[in-house]
Formats: sequence, C-alpha cells, structure tokens
Amino acid sequence: MQELLIFLIFALAVAYMSYRAYTSFSTKKDGCGKGCGCATDPKSISNRYR
Repeated sequence: MQELLIFLIFALAVAYMSYRAYTSFSTKKDGCGKGCGCATDPKSISNRYR
C-alpha cells in the first residue's frame, strides 16, 4: 500500500513537471513572453493605462 502511494505521488510530480516544461517551451502567440496574455500592440497598451 505504501509503495502505491509513493508511486502515485511520484507520477503526479512527473506529470506536473512535464506540464510546466511543455508550457515553458511551447510557442506563445501574443504577449510579452511570460504567458500572461498581455497585448503586444502599443495602442492597446496605452489604452489600458488611460
């Protein structure tokens, strides 16, 4: 039973790290490169701060 629990925790950790690596190296469509979804168009940036 303990081995199964340790294996599940390990598998979840590997899945989480794989997901983080995939999102880190995947191509971003728009934004500043941090993955926050901010716009790259200067007009939309200046309109946000008015």
